[in-house]
Amino acid sequence: MNFYIQQTISIHQLKIGSLTNSSVLQIGTTGKVQPLATLSNTGQFTQPAPEAKINIQGEEGPFVPLQSPV
Repeated sequence: MNFYIQQTISIHQLKIGSLTNSSVLQIGTTGKVQPLATLSNTGQFTQPAPEAKINIQGEEGPFVPLQSPV
């Protein structure tokens, strides 16, 4: 038996609570997704990184233009 699913999704506002290096944002249907998240302290850090000492004023960096949707 074959199922053909057609859907339209309109997102007007999306709030994301947190992101990690293994975050996946799925919108729509794709069968079954097995979640897996592994956080590792590979550098053996014991405290947060110190604040940056350089204050950047003016432009924050080069901007890359994005193509408009077709």
